[in-house]
Parts: sequence; C-alpha cells; structure tokens
Amino acid sequence: MSNNRVEQLESTVSELESTVTGLTEELIEAKERIRVLEAELDADTPTRVPERRAESTDGDETPEAEPDDVAEAAADADGEADTSSDETEDSGSDDIIVA
Repeated sequence: MSNNRVEQLESTVSELESTVTGLTEELIEAKERIRVLEAELDADTPTRVPERRAESTDGDETPEAEPDDVAEAAADADGEADTSSDETEDSGSDDIIVA
C-alpha cells in the first residue's frame, strides 16, 4: 500500500512541476507583452508637443522633422512590427492543464 502512495505523490509532484513551469513561461511572456505595450504608450505620449507648438507661434511656420528623426522613427516602427509577429506565433503553443 505504501508503494502505491509513493507513486501517487510522485505523480502529483510531476504535475505540480509542469504547472509551475507553464505558469512561469506565461509570466515571462506577459511581462514582455507589458513591456512592449508600455514602450508603445510612452512613444505615443505627446511630451514634446507643447514645446514645438510654442516655437512655431513665432513665425507661423510648421517645423519639419529632421531626416535623422524620420529614419529613427521608421526603424522603431519596423522593430515593433517584427516583435508583434513573434508574439503571435509563440502564444499559440501554450496550453496549461491544471489538475
């Protein structure tokens, strides 16, 4: 009878280890998604807009973006597009079964 009890305990430990591993992977992925969303939110926040508007009121001219700023923004947009496709591919394979 004690042999059966040991097997049950080993089975339970194995299931719990699998559950912890799956939850840890989910937590890591969730943190990464949150980091990406926070970065997008920070990029969308108009922190410098009032300064630009204040500068443009002097001459009624619309300031043009510097070529370096345009290239940097384009590179950032390309990088964000790449990471979003990776996230969708990875998220489909996570199935966690809790007993």
